[in-house]
Amino acid sequence: MVLKPFLDQLPIPKVIRPKERNKNYNYYEIRMKEFFHQFHSRLPSTKVWGYEEQLPGPIIEVEEGECTNIQWINNLPDKHLLPIDRTLHSCGEHMPEVRTVVHLHGAEVEPDSDGYPDAWFTEDFKKVGPCFARKVYTYPNNQRPATLWYHDHAIGITRLNVYAGLAGMYIIRNEQERALNLPSGIYEIPLIIQDKTFNSDGSLFYPTTVNVPNPPPDFPDVSITPGFAGDTIIVNGKAWPYLDVEQRKYRFRILNASNERFYRMKLSSGQQFIQIGSDGGLLQKPVHLDEIIIAPAERVDVVIDFTKQRIGANIVITNTAKTPFDFGAEPDPATTGLIMQFRVVPRTSEDTSVVPQFLSTIKRFNEHDASKTRDITLDVARDSYNRLLFLLNNHEFMDGITENPVVDDIEIWRIINQGIASHPFHIHQIQFQILDRIPFDVAAFNLTGQLRFIDEPELPPANERGWKDTVQAIPGFITRVIMRFGPFTGRYVYHCHILEHEDHDMMRPFEVIPRKCSCPNYCK
Repeated sequence: MVLKPFLDQLPIPKVIRPKERNKNYNYYEIRMKEFFHQFHSRLPSTKVWGYEEQLPGPIIEVEEGECTNIQWINNLPDKHLLPIDRTLHSCGEHMPEVRTVVHLHGAEVEPDSDGYPDAWFTEDFKKVGPCFARKVYTYPNNQRPATLWYHDHAIGITRLNVYAGLAGMYIIRNEQERALNLPSGIYEIPLIIQDKTFNSDGSLFYPTTVNVPNPPPDFPDVSITPGFAGDTIIVNGKAWPYLDVEQRKYRFRILNASNERFYRMKLSSGQQFIQIGSDGGLLQKPVHLDEIIIAPAERVDVVIDFTKQRIGANIVITNTAKTPFDFGAEPDPATTGLIMQFRVVPRTSEDTSVVPQFLSTIKRFNEHDASKTRDITLDVARDSYNRLLFLLNNHEFMDGITENPVVDDIEIWRIINQGIASHPFHIHQIQFQILDRIPFDVAAFNLTGQLRFIDEPELPPANERGWKDTVQAIPGFITRVIMRFGPFTGRYVYHCHILEHEDHDMMRPFEVIPRKCSCPNYCK
């Protein structure tokens, strides 16, 4: 079915209000339900999943330092919308078909509230995973204002649950950021970008088989794919929507919530994006960019100034990224090469907003303060069914913990990509800074395991010099990131955020451990 772009208006997700508010905390109850949603006015309604019967889920807005408690409630049916691959870990026949657990992506939280993949639960908590610990999650929000997002994180089925609709935006605010007088109110708009494919009846399509050379006799009919990219771009739950914009400045908080698709975004008017923030909040200074590359799970905070655009002008955000990025298929200029359209209308009031030349202070880590440097390789192997198996340090998720950073320690991780495609690399619990990307001899590394640098390190571009929780690890480079672990101890995960890779099996646990006492005479 061919759908006409720019036929439907961009929806703006609603802000959910807490069920209870007092001086100590805010309390929400947020339900996951199955319902019908219309992605396009010429498409039949589609059965989906969502938080509070919204797709994407409602916006959660909190203040910095304001403790937020959320009970995530699974009111989903027992039968999944999409095909379950029972060969993946924790997906066997004895496991519930529908399991959920919510991860607040980018949040600094205790492990019991982080959404650990094995902390899943079913409807009414009738069954829970081996790491389930609590029904109500606590988010202290003791971090700088930022655009975070919440999404499902259940082991082995994250790709299916998020694709079905379980994702939404979470915004931390404070008075200092308000005082900057950036575009706000109705001129600050979230853009949550995903991609889908639809069957002729309007239902969601997700592949059930994958071509494998020389498959064994027991090869499963429902099989994990190396990645899935849809043929329809969805923004805030609508296919290729349009938005009326006045001749003034707008702030857009952009989230890539796709399973595997990267986006290289440009404006058809030729004007620039003014990027003011990244995953972990505002940059130090605004950055003017002709194009922005955003990987799955990354966020970019931008201002677009329509002041000088003529009334009646139609401006399109285009996409020129291949899948998963500069490796697979070219985007179709008539479909996946389009994201959304702006339609310029007259201004209704004076625009007093500004983009200040200084946005925030970002204290840089000194790499000489790092207590340890760890190497993390991005590997590809074959599983027992001869399917591609994506690994970290050649380990599967269930292979046990090999990283034990000490709380409050600074570490450098070298993410070594000897493959042919980019991977969005995400670390739970912390925000990090990108040090550089160093080109290396991939052939020599694959042959001997020795790292040989072939050129000078490349510093991150200006729009990547803020706080990040997801980084594009590009092939042929060692991507170095630096971070301080804490403030909490306990078990978390790091993984590729191509969701098909995360499910099979590019995710690893790590444990932040307490610092050993240096005073043995007093701490027996």
